[in-house]
Amino acid sequence: MKETKTASGTPEARAAMHEMMAAFEAFKGANDARLDEIERKASADALLEEKVARIDQAVSRAQARLDRVVSEGRRPELAVTPSVGFAATSPNGGGLEEKSAFDGYLKTGQSFGLELKAGLSTASNSAGYVVPEQTERAIERRLMAGSPMREIASVRTVGAGVFRKPVSTAGLAAGWVAETAARPETDPATLALLEFPSADLYASPAATQSLLDDALIDLDEWLASEVEDAFAAQETSAFVTGDGVNKPKGFLSYDIVAEADHAWGEIGYVASGAAGAFAPNSPTDRLIDLVYAPKARYRPNARFVMNRRTVSAVRKFKDSDGAYIWQPAQRPGETASLLGYAVTEIETMPDIGANAAAIAFGDFQRGYLIVDRAGVRVLRDPYSAKPYVLFYTTKRVGGGVQNFDAIKVMKFAAT
Repeated sequence: MKETKTASGTPEARAAMHEMMAAFEAFKGANDARLDEIERKASADALLEEKVARIDQAVSRAQARLDRVVSEGRRPELAVTPSVGFAATSPNGGGLEEKSAFDGYLKTGQSFGLELKAGLSTASNSAGYVVPEQTERAIERRLMAGSPMREIASVRTVGAGVFRKPVSTAGLAAGWVAETAARPETDPATLALLEFPSADLYASPAATQSLLDDALIDLDEWLASEVEDAFAAQETSAFVTGDGVNKPKGFLSYDIVAEADHAWGEIGYVASGAAGAFAPNSPTDRLIDLVYAPKARYRPNARFVMNRRTVSAVRKFKDSDGAYIWQPAQRPGETASLLGYAVTEIETMPDIGANAAAIAFGDFQRGYLIVDRAGVRVLRDPYSAKPYVLFYTTKRVGGGVQNFDAIKVMKFAAT
């Protein structure tokens, strides 16, 4: 297998970085002029507002290009060779034999040497074949590079359909005693059992028979690349807003309560200070309140999560010293930052609106758990869309909040 390429030193990455920095400098100049005019006249000229908006869009495009280059740099390339491979999982032979059998199934439908898995769907009597381990790992690595939530959350592979995790909602009590004094019994820890059921995630990429017969086509690479975008988009939406019914439960689907009333099982929020908007005065102060809503142990690895339209709004804010609180990445491979914390853009986050939880902040690695059920299955279907051959590909994924103290949100409300 080829090593994953890195984008940090490529000409395209350097060009994207230069474009990003130039766009942001132009944005700062235009926005400073807008703010000066507002201070002098209580409003800005419409042409100046339009100019700032146009440059802001250029900054967003430059950031998107930089993110794409970095994401493509992390994406693995498949090239399985006899000398470098993965451990065999088939009881009938090694990894190469299993891959050869799988390639034969994709090309012709011949299934000799493959492990049959029945019951892909409880609503039908369909069946499918488990992909070779190297193909499964390639799909997982591509999803890791293409799914923003997989980059920031914890990911665990399990063998059961439901992963159960005991967590302590209140730690063990402790106390001070003299050397020879009695040791009274302390209260035990309060435990809760969290369950993360996995649900079927599926896609049906199509191919022509001539493509399958092409000896130069790496079918593992083709299948992994075809399902990557479809799986990543569905996963990301579910990890943010999924209702937990036949899909993961998103962190915004739990009860969201004021931080002062926050209890285990709920996500605490900090109000923005205005209904459906940032506070008109000192909006940065509310973002600082959000930063300090999680306990200190969750802040070192914390980050902001929001969509690109919300990023566009906070990009205009300054701190009390007149410095912009949003800063572009300083070198390829890094992310933009807000108040010194990394920013992850997830398009399925809500837009700023009345009572919307449009900004999240916290340690997502400790706060959110993604559960992958081991085994990706493929069912070859040459009949439903002739002359194309469909490959009904399924994997089982679950997810949910595992630490309700680690993630906080900003609710766009007055209180």
